[in-house]
Amino acid sequence: MALIPYDPFHHLETMRRDLNRFFATDFPSLFSHMEDHIRMPRMDMHETETEYVVSCDLPGLEKKEDVHIDVHNNILTISGTVQRHQNIKEEQMHRRERFFGRFQRSITLPSDAATDNIKATYKNGVLDIHIPKTTSGPKKRVDIEFH
Repeated sequence: MALIPYDPFHHLETMRRDLNRFFATDFPSLFSHMEDHIRMPRMDMHETETEYVVSCDLPGLEKKEDVHIDVHNNILTISGTVQRHQNIKEEQMHRRERFFGRFQRSITLPSDAATDNIKATYKNGVLDIHIPKTTSGPKKRVDIEFH
């Protein structure tokens, strides 16, 4: 029988993910009556050998000025506004599920993310952000002096 190492924080990470999913998908209508709320768009992050890629679902952006990407203290923040120009009166609306208004999402980047050369593209409602990894030299072993 193979031994599996115990990770004491695995349950906390699972609980955090479940709570995020719960409030993002199960309770969005709880806050939908508030006109000035800020929405957190869905986001994925993966890595390749040379970069980190953050993909964010942002359907409905009409122009470049509607979205802002900022990096400060290794925290990536995506913010902006989705405009919906519809002349539908509130009493004529039967169901409203499509998001419009302000949004913001922040994530901490890994320590080897090179924040100087970030590139972003927007296509088919998805914002892709490419963050190169720093090219550090080979690992160095430090010699310990025993007395």
